[in-house]
Amino acid sequence: MARAAQLGGLTVPVAWHRARLDGRRPQTSTARSLTFTVPGWPGHLPGQHVDVRLTADDGYQAVRSYSVAAPADGERVELGVQPVAGGEVSPYLADDLPVGAEVEMRGPLGNWFVWQPEQTEPALLVAGGSGVVPLAAMIRAHRAAGSATALHLLYSVRTPEDVWYRDELHAHDPHLDVRLLHTREAPPGTDRAPGRLTRSDLEKPAARLGPAGPVYVCGPTGFVETAADLLVDLGRDPATVRTERFG
Repeated sequence: MARAAQLGGLTVPVAWHRARLDGRRPQTSTARSLTFTVPGWPGHLPGQHVDVRLTADDGYQAVRSYSVAAPADGERVELGVQPVAGGEVSPYLADDLPVGAEVEMRGPLGNWFVWQPEQTEPALLVAGGSGVVPLAAMIRAHRAAGSATALHLLYSVRTPEDVWYRDELHAHDPHLDVRLLHTREAPPGTDRAPGRLTRSDLEKPAARLGPAGPVYVCGPTGFVETAADLLVDLGRDPATVRTERFG
């Protein structure tokens, strides 16, 4: 059954498109960014995701959802893929799908977990691992628009080697504040010991937001639930906390 999207109060079916893999590049030792050309692509908003469908020679099909990693750019769609051990789709996409080969792509999907350049309230982005992918789309859209709205990224990773988009996140940007949290191994000189996300990690960035300032949280289910609970405990209105989870 085809998914549907809401447009002006109407339910509009979301069509499948042919998507050609143009290239891939590493983000970590296992994670990859994949760039596709998707003829007829309708565009998307930063934070949205797509469904990818693979069809085997015997007709078996598998569908998985992936976040879009960059703002709309014609027929170009960039995805972030972290292989799952034993998975039947993500390892193939990450390393084995030949450049020039086609898959099917459906979207864009998700209208709640989005950031748009016309937003003027400072925003807090909270990522766990590969949950940084849709937040990277927001950051890239923010830069492309020349927005002066303040963005704060709190990014939790296991080790320094697990950071996606390293060069972009360390590039000078007066309107983006980035703080890395390491859960297993921190680089020398880091003032925070390795460990999971805590209330104290969120206190300062949350305090910089106005009452209506949005918070976007993306990552594994346990991480997202913990972060959302901590934010509400800090006094954030639950209506301002937008979540996207996987696993």
